[in-house]
Amino acid sequence: MNKAANNEPEILMQVRDVVRRFIGPRTSFFGPRKIAHAINGVSFDLYAGETLGLVGESGCGKSTTGQLILNLMEPTSGSVTYLGQEITKVNKTEWRRLRSEMQLVFQNPLGALNPRLTIGAQIREPLDIHEIGDPGDRDKKVLDMLEAVSLPAHLLERYPHQLSGGQQQRVVIARALIISPKLVVCDESVSALDVSVQAQVVNLLVDLQKKLGLTYLFITHDLSVVRHISTRIAVMYLGRIVELADSDTLLENPRHPYTKALISAVPVPDPRARASRATITGEPPNPFNPPSGCSFHARCPHADSKCNTDLPEFRTIGENHSVSCHHAERLSQSAPDATSRSN
Repeated sequence: MNKAANNEPEILMQVRDVVRRFIGPRTSFFGPRKIAHAINGVSFDLYAGETLGLVGESGCGKSTTGQLILNLMEPTSGSVTYLGQEITKVNKTEWRRLRSEMQLVFQNPLGALNPRLTIGAQIREPLDIHEIGDPGDRDKKVLDMLEAVSLPAHLLERYPHQLSGGQQQRVVIARALIISPKLVVCDESVSALDVSVQAQVVNLLVDLQKKLGLTYLFITHDLSVVRHISTRIAVMYLGRIVELADSDTLLENPRHPYTKALISAVPVPDPRARASRATITGEPPNPFNPPSGCSFHARCPHADSKCNTDLPEFRTIGENHSVSCHHAERLSQSAPDATSRSN
């Protein structure tokens, strides 16, 4: 993580009390419309040069959070500040400049690429749109970026369907990085790839971060992947961040029962580890009708009457470690085999 002169991390983006609700269908012909609580008061800082992993099960609001910080949708309330500037309040001219500093790597590379354009044309397109550099030099920059993501030059004239999944994802990464952004949101960017290809793409992202000084928000549901790339990890459940800590701290000493269950769900080639696994029961609550109190209480083995009625505060319990749980102190035992699970 990059440090400022006073040894404090430089804050690239601040997210404060962000809420996002979606209006659903009516309960009856004349009845009120349903409201889906997608994001419920999310707050975090994103430091320059770091990778913040955002994990949680499907439907918890990870992708919505990524779209909100890129200003692809407006929050219902709250603020998103990029280098001290509220991005939801900038005019179109200023936003066009800021847009080039934030990029998104999509989950499905084939769906993100235009089937009618060659690979070379698609990598060059951001340079043309933002009018970056001399037009005569843009092809050279495309070649340099193709080399940076370890793809051969002869692929420039091919079309997306002629590439493998790993090659398609590298093209999407090249297209996102060619305009030299400061922030890149990777939304499940390796989940559709084979395990061996996943490792190649993750290593590529790490190498490019070191070379270009990038900042990542890495969205995934796979803790075994996020461990290898993340500086810090935030765990999300039903639209809220329930735990946030440095990667090693969170994996070795999780304080939230949901985090413990996620770590236990990582497959381990050791049958003796099964006896000590943390498990949860039931289904995630309906975002159209979220429960009172702690949103996890119906599935938590440690829940009591206070959990049923009182929303736990997201509080600091250690150095660089925050959690939203009434019983975090008594759940401080290390997760079984947390280190070995992640390897």
